[in-house]
Amino acid sequence: MPDTESITPCAAIDPPHQDDLLRHYLLTFMGPVDTSVIDAVRERAHWLRLAGGETLMRQGDPGDALYLLISGRLRVYIEEDGERRVVREISRGEVVGEMSLITEAPRSATLVAIRDSVLVRLNRDAFATLQQHSPQVTLALTRKIIERWRTEHAISAMDRPVTMALLPVSDGVDAAGFAQALARELARYGKVAWLDEAAVARQLVAASPCAAKGTNATNATNIEDEAAQQRWVAWFDEFAARHDYVLLVGDARPGGWTQRCTRHADEILLLADAKAQPLLHPTEAAFLAGRPQLAEAAEILVLLHDAGTAMPSATARWLARRPVADHVHLRRGHAGDMARLARIQARQAVGLVLAGGGARGFAHLGVYRALRERGIEVDYVGGTSIGAIMAAFIATDQDPERLQAMARTAFGRNPTGDYALLPLVSLIKGRRLRGLVARAVAAHVGEGAAIEDLWKRFFCVTTNYSRAREVVLRRGDLTRSLLSSVAIPGALPPVLIDGELHCDGGTFNNFPVDVMRGARGIGKVIGVDLHTSRARRIELDEMPSGWAMLLDRLRPRRRRRYRLPGPVSLLVNSTLLYSLSRQRQARGLTDLYFNPPLERVGLLDWTRFELIVRQGYEHAIEVLGSSAWAPAPPRPVAGEPAQ
Repeated sequence: MPDTESITPCAAIDPPHQDDLLRHYLLTFMGPVDTSVIDAVRERAHWLRLAGGETLMRQGDPGDALYLLISGRLRVYIEEDGERRVVREISRGEVVGEMSLITEAPRSATLVAIRDSVLVRLNRDAFATLQQHSPQVTLALTRKIIERWRTEHAISAMDRPVTMALLPVSDGVDAAGFAQALARELARYGKVAWLDEAAVARQLVAASPCAAKGTNATNATNIEDEAAQQRWVAWFDEFAARHDYVLLVGDARPGGWTQRCTRHADEILLLADAKAQPLLHPTEAAFLAGRPQLAEAAEILVLLHDAGTAMPSATARWLARRPVADHVHLRRGHAGDMARLARIQARQAVGLVLAGGGARGFAHLGVYRALRERGIEVDYVGGTSIGAIMAAFIATDQDPERLQAMARTAFGRNPTGDYALLPLVSLIKGRRLRGLVARAVAAHVGEGAAIEDLWKRFFCVTTNYSRAREVVLRRGDLTRSLLSSVAIPGALPPVLIDGELHCDGGTFNNFPVDVMRGARGIGKVIGVDLHTSRARRIELDEMPSGWAMLLDRLRPRRRRRYRLPGPVSLLVNSTLLYSLSRQRQARGLTDLYFNPPLERVGLLDWTRFELIVRQGYEHAIEVLGSSAWAPAPPRPVAGEPAQ
C-alpha cells in the first residue's frame, strides 16, 4: 500500500510561497546547486499536508517515496518485541524515508505527525530521474545518511523545537512578559519571534491586504473558518521559516487562538503559578486532554516561584494531574533560571554526571567549584552512589562554598562506621548513612522532599535487585532514592521502593553518561569519573592467613607488609566490575571529562574531606586550562516581537 493513501494534497500554501519554501530547504539540504536542479525538484514534487495525529508511514510497509519536511514536526517510533518506543523527532528541513527508497527495504519505523505538518513528496520514479539529472542529489542524501548514523548515539533524543506554545494554566501568569523574557535568552541561539493573537491579525493584514480585507483579531484566528485557516497556514509557514524559534502566546482562557497555538506547537510550555492549586486548567481540558497519544506535542510544566523562594515543594501534586514530559522551576526575576530554560529549549543545556566511588566522591565538589569559576553553568545533574548524593547537593543551586559546607557537615562523622554484629543482611547497619542523608535533605531541600522539588533537574541510578536491572529515578522520595543508589550490595542494607529491593546503581552503571546524553534538552555532557585505570600489583605469592593479616594491621601504616583491600573495600569494588568494563564507552559520550588522580585516597577515607575536595579542584583547573571549552559569551540581544 502507498504510505500516503490517507493523506490529502496540500492546497493551503499558494504557489509563490511553495517555491520560496522549497528553494530555502533544498539549498539548506543540498548546499549550493544549479537553479535547474531546484526547478527539476519543483516540477516533480507533490505537496502534502498531515494533520496532527496522522501517520506518514508505518514500520514494515514498502517504501516508495522520500519526504522533505517543510513545516511541522514528526515523531519516529520503532516496534521491538511487541513494545513501541520513541526513537527521535524530526524537525523542518529534514528528509525522511530515503533509506527504503535507496535500498528497497521495508520502512524501518513508523512516523506520525505531532502537529499540523507540510511535506514535499518525491516518488521512486521522480527520484530516479533526479539522480540522472544531477549527482548532487545523491551526494546530499549520502552525506545526510552518514551524518545520521554518526550522530545517532551522540545527540539528545529530542531535536530542537522550533514552535513553542506558551499557555498560562493558572491565574496571574503574565504569558506575554514571560515570552519576552524567554525570547531575549533564546536569541543567543538564533532568530526569535513571539506572537499573540493581535500580532497575527496585524501580520496577516500586512502580508496580504486584499485577501485579509476586513480581518480582525477574531476572524483572523478563527479555527473553524476554512479561508482564515488557509491564510494563516500560508503566512505562518513562511513566517516560521524565517525564524529559528517562534513563541505562540496563548490566552488566559480557551479560545480559537489558543487552540491554534496547541495545534502548531512542537512543544507546549504550561506556565503555572507554583502557589496556585494544581487543578487542571480549562485550556488543558479543552485542547490537550484526549489528543492522539502517538502525536501529542510534549507538554513541559514551568512552575513560577516568587523571587525569595528557598526551595520548591509539593511539585508531585502538579505532575500527578497532567502527562508532562518534563518540568522546570523558575524564580520570577531570576535571570539564571530563564537562561537555563532557554538552554534546555535550544537543546544547549549542560549536563553534569558524577560517578560513584565512596569518599573519593568529595572530589566532585572541587570539580564543580572549578566549573563555576570558569563560568560554566550546569543545568542538569545526575549520578550514582556518592555521585548521586553530591549531584543532589548541586541540584539545590547553592554556590560552591555553601555546597562544601553542606557536605562537610553531613559527612562530619564516618557514615559507614556502624558495623553489624550479626551481618544477616549487610556488613554495615546503615543507620548512620540513613540519618545523615535524611538530615541533609530535610535541612536543605525540605522534610519529605521529592526529587522533583530540586531547582535543577536531577536523576540517580539504582539497581533493582528484584528484577535484576538498572533503574533511573527522576521522581519520588529524595531520601529513599539517594539511599537506594548508595546501598552497596552486602555492605549496606538494600532499600525497598514500591515493594522491590533496590541497591547501589554502580552494579550496572557507575558512570551514567549515557542516561544524561538522552535527557531532554542536553547539548553538552560533563563527566567526573572516579575510577583509576592504574592496576595495582600485589607482590605476594599467595594470600596470607587471617592471623597474619590481623597482626599486620596492628603495625603502624608505614610498616605494614600486606597492602590488601579490606572486606568492605573488596566488596564495594567487586560490585563495580561490570560498570568499569563500560568506562571507555562512557568516556566517549562526554564532551568534557575529568578523572581526578586519587590513587592514595581510599573508598572509606571519610576523614580526608578537605584533601579530596582540593585534589578534585586542582585536577579540574588543570583540565580546564588545556580545554577549548568556554561558556557562550554574553550578548545583549532581544527576541523579535511580531508587531
